[in-house]
Amino acid sequence: MRVIGTAGHVDHGKSTLIAALTGTHPDRLKEEQAREMTIELGFGWLTLSSGEEIGIVDVPGHRDFIENMLAGVGGIDAALLIIAADEGVMPQTKEHLAILDLLEIQAGLIVLTKCDLASDPGWLDLLEADIRATVKGAILRDAPIVRVSAKTKTGLDDLISNLQSLLENKPVRPDLNRPRLPIDRVFSMSGFGTVVTGTLSDGQLTVGDEIEILPSGIKGRVRGLQTHKQKEDTAIPGSRTAVNISGVEAESIRRGDVLARPHQYQPARRLDARIRLLNDATTSLKHNDEVKFFVGASEAVATVRLLGAEEVQPGSEGWVQLELREPIVAVRGDRYILRRPSPGETLGGGRVVDHQPKGRHKRFDESILKSLESLAQGSPADILLEAANALGIAPIKEIIARSRQEATNAETALKELLATHSLIQLEEGAPVVSSDSLVVSQPHWQTMRSRVLQIITEFHKVFPLRRGIPREELKSKLKLSPRVFNAVLARLGAERSIADNASTISLPGHEVSFTSDEQASIGKLKRKFEANPFSPPSVKDCQSEVGEDILNALIESGELTPVSADVIFHKSDYDSMKEKIKHIIETRGKISLAEVRDTFNTSRKYAQALLEHFDAIGFTKRDGDFRKLRN
Repeated sequence: MRVIGTAGHVDHGKSTLIAALTGTHPDRLKEEQAREMTIELGFGWLTLSSGEEIGIVDVPGHRDFIENMLAGVGGIDAALLIIAADEGVMPQTKEHLAILDLLEIQAGLIVLTKCDLASDPGWLDLLEADIRATVKGAILRDAPIVRVSAKTKTGLDDLISNLQSLLENKPVRPDLNRPRLPIDRVFSMSGFGTVVTGTLSDGQLTVGDEIEILPSGIKGRVRGLQTHKQKEDTAIPGSRTAVNISGVEAESIRRGDVLARPHQYQPARRLDARIRLLNDATTSLKHNDEVKFFVGASEAVATVRLLGAEEVQPGSEGWVQLELREPIVAVRGDRYILRRPSPGETLGGGRVVDHQPKGRHKRFDESILKSLESLAQGSPADILLEAANALGIAPIKEIIARSRQEATNAETALKELLATHSLIQLEEGAPVVSSDSLVVSQPHWQTMRSRVLQIITEFHKVFPLRRGIPREELKSKLKLSPRVFNAVLARLGAERSIADNASTISLPGHEVSFTSDEQASIGKLKRKFEANPFSPPSVKDCQSEVGEDILNALIESGELTPVSADVIFHKSDYDSMKEKIKHIIETRGKISLAEVRDTFNTSRKYAQALLEHFDAIGFTKRDGDFRKLRN
């Protein structure tokens, strides 16, 4: 299913031609009918002899409504450039042709309308020669010229035949399973509620689907679908689609918003793009110029940050980072138009190469310019790798989605990158083919690896008596999700770059060593534990004897075992008490706090702290005044 758009000067018969072709006059507003001039977008539908249905978008031709025209041509598959036989090429003919060029609308026909007004066939021949001179060097330079008269119906069959031949050679829209509907019209219907229309791209919509309106993020559900005024259960990519939405008020939606499935697209205020200025632009484009930015059906004011240059001259190209005043939804590969706000003028346009850049680029950074070149012109593998670099550590499905590639190309590129180790799979044992597998580009992995090792090295310097940095502290410093953090550690462990000690992380070979004075303090403390193994010094006494750092080192090494905030045992004594209590319970079936106290000839404080600790770790469970072994 395809969508055709009209283009051309005001009063050259675009709407009348669509009415003759489809039986539906696209001018629906009373003002349009009274003035006999298209102001808003209009639509019609036509079934070709092949059985394919096509939608036709009618756009305004008057220069005052050029920005309404831009909302309608962003999603078309082919264009009909309309030129009236009684006037020939006019100013908006040239501007609309330039816009089709900038949007790279590859397929199209030139339709010479109102041919019934030309009594001399020789005039039409001269007019066609003038048209050929006008489109020379343009994207429609080889487009057939079809002579028609909507009034007398002559030439319409020839036009439809040419249109069918044109579309037969054009591939259908790819289905990336990420439906996106730029909204060009929103209204409310009695008995139905909110309805939005647009040209669906990138995936299918089905009745019952949950959707969100971006950039607002308002959630709703697809209540009904229509394509060419026919009810459908599913709308496919490339179709003119009307969506009846439940749960969203029409007043909450405006032209330029995007309907999508939740969490598949993210609005942006910054885009990286390639820009080409029109040859006849009146001025160059300078750094920090303010422009109007048009993509899909949306419009936003933007500030231009030129990259690698101070200005772009008419007829030239360059790199820009666009800072948008309002968030919009765009993706890599989208074509856009720039216009000067006042006086109104189409300056140029180009293609979005990164719809989620990391931040504001340094304007003359060669690595940034090289990355943008790779995104714009690179192979599928280059594009996938740039997407991976932008996302860092991410599931394969997110990297493919960002790269905006078809599944077959992406799969081939992924295999190539994994085979050459340009992409690294982090989770060992996870199937490579899984779309949820975590991967990372080689440069990003080296950066991450260096950062982790630097944090651990710094920790060892500051806390030489600690076995390693606590896992949670390292995770907090890295600001990673639990899954990504665990995958990073697993990979570093497999590389033998770190030693994972369960609760702490250290560098391989790191050992805690004490000075002779520290060893003397530790020896003195050990003798106190040996003198009273079941009534040992308190945690506070231990800190006073050896200091907090040495005490923590003894705990981390397992030599001392704390059972409460104030009670701590030597590990050998702790194990001995645990084994003795287990034996008593197995023999008698239970043990009381008093029995523990008397068995070890200690005080109630130590016995109670020990039993509450055993309860907490699941070794015992309390039953009234007694403890039993927990199954």
